[in-house]
Amino acid sequence: MASRHRSRDPERWSTMCGRPRLITGGLLLLPVALLMADKLSGQGIRLAPLMVAAPALAAVFCSPAGVLAVTLVTVPCVVLTAKVNLVVGWANFYAQLGALLLISLGAVGASRIRERRENQLAHTRAVAEVTQRVLLKPLPPQLGDLSLASVYVAADEEASVGGDVFGVADLGGQVRILIGDAHGKGLAALETASYVVSAFRRAVRRRCSLCAMVTDLEEDFTDDLRASSVDRREDAGRYLALEEFVTAVILEVPDKCDGPMLMVNLGHPPPLLIDGGRVVPLEPTAPAPPLGLGDLGCDGPRADTVDFPPGATVLLYTDGVIEARNRAGDFYPLADRLPTWAQLPPQALIEAVHTDLRRHVGRRLGDDVALVAIHRANAD
Repeated sequence: MASRHRSRDPERWSTMCGRPRLITGGLLLLPVALLMADKLSGQGIRLAPLMVAAPALAAVFCSPAGVLAVTLVTVPCVVLTAKVNLVVGWANFYAQLGALLLISLGAVGASRIRERRENQLAHTRAVAEVTQRVLLKPLPPQLGDLSLASVYVAADEEASVGGDVFGVADLGGQVRILIGDAHGKGLAALETASYVVSAFRRAVRRRCSLCAMVTDLEEDFTDDLRASSVDRREDAGRYLALEEFVTAVILEVPDKCDGPMLMVNLGHPPPLLIDGGRVVPLEPTAPAPPLGLGDLGCDGPRADTVDFPPGATVLLYTDGVIEARNRAGDFYPLADRLPTWAQLPPQALIEAVHTDLRRHVGRRLGDDVALVAIHRANAD
């Protein structure tokens, strides 16, 4: 996944369910408390029927063994309450006791099913997280005079995967950095995103110029889409070529404190250059179509030369950041907020943006979010 992600394992999932041991203890005390209250209230108020709530609630929070333990405490409490109220032997008493046993039996079965589903969910989350980590390998914190940091948050937080991608390649003296956003979000975009990452890794190994690499990336990505779709249905290759695309920005940055960087923008939001208190959008002079739609462009990709002074930071992001809305419908003002954090190192910068974005939205994000910060050290 990203250089920063959240672990989701069975132990944490159990903790999120509300500290099962503490809840089991409380449910064990519930019928005892009702028994004492019934004794104190006299025969005017009968609290025994409320005791069936203990095993029913245990099915939601406790293990099957916990449900059984709650049942073993509840049954004698019901009997003692019936003795206090002088109803032992009445038909209602046996009906109440039979209902308690049936509810308890169902509660044990429900708890077993719930526990199995929770384990399956925890396993699925762990597999999804490993998949995302393989797809998006953590960026190295340092490459020459460049410091890098990243964060990735999927809109489908239950699966922890999505369609935003980033990658870096060290070519010895030059660093190439990719950020992309696949059409769609969540699991639906994951396959498309995987093709971009795979094509990027193949293309950079050829060590050609940046524009030639982007051309190769386009061809490899389109070929992978078509090859995958052929396995699914006839003529699907043509369908996917029209429907699936990925916006992207690719940078080529010298790993030393001198020289400009090259940028190719493929229909993606422009990177932001943070230099002192200034935030400058790096708009392309000749934007190219997104990956997968290269046949719509008349010319091949063109690289812009962009100044990247020492001490400055370039922030790459996906549209899930700038299109995030608060409850009033206002978009997140990324460029306006950045001057506040201009002096922060890359990791602290993206953490500040991520936290502020969450605060702005106030609820679950509606789209995948990826952030990559590249800082160039000051010249000695």
